[in-house]
Amino acid sequence: MLQEKLTKRQQTIFDYIRNCIEERGYGPTIRDIAEEMGFRSPNGVICHLTALQKKGLINRTNNQSRSIVLTDEVNEELKGLPLAGRVAAGSLMEAVEQTERIDVGSMWPKKGTYVLEVEGDSMIDAQIAPGDYVIVKRRQTANKGDIVVARTSEGDATLKYWFPEKNRVRLQPANKTMKPIYSRDVKVIGVVIGVVRNLR
Repeated sequence: MLQEKLTKRQQTIFDYIRNCIEERGYGPTIRDIAEEMGFRSPNGVICHLTALQKKGLINRTNNQSRSIVLTDEVNEELKGLPLAGRVAAGSLMEAVEQTERIDVGSMWPKKGTYVLEVEGDSMIDAQIAPGDYVIVKRRQTANKGDIVVARTSEGDATLKYWFPEKNRVRLQPANKTMKPIYSRDVKVIGVVIGVVRNLR
């Protein structure tokens, strides 16, 4: 990857620029970077931006406040949705942050959407198998019967059907051999809007 050429400081600045562009649609100003990274003057920022430009990661246009853009090569490398981690479809487990990216084209909107790789077989009757990738819309609420990524009070994430009941929530697996999980303290962190499977 292109980022392997970077120093630790350059990587931090590049990640900030990339995140600003992905989240807001435009790059940060030199002042934004200085404030975020704790530079006392813009000169230090400019030195790092010059290095990033020489390494083919960004382009800058003079006399424009928001002139920082990613190069075409970087945009091609970074295509797709972020792989945010892995979520259990069996027993509960923590969803661990990852740095991979999954390119699923333009089938789903990128804003507020991410990808999780499925582990476990508790959702196989919903045609979600181990090794599949679920496309998740970041949400804090869900409708009855939605397939959700839910977080328990222990901080674990799991993939299940969402069924609110009186004074509790039933997290229902789609596997006849498994029992539902009942919880009074569980939160929706995303709703599944698609599934991607590699059949090879």
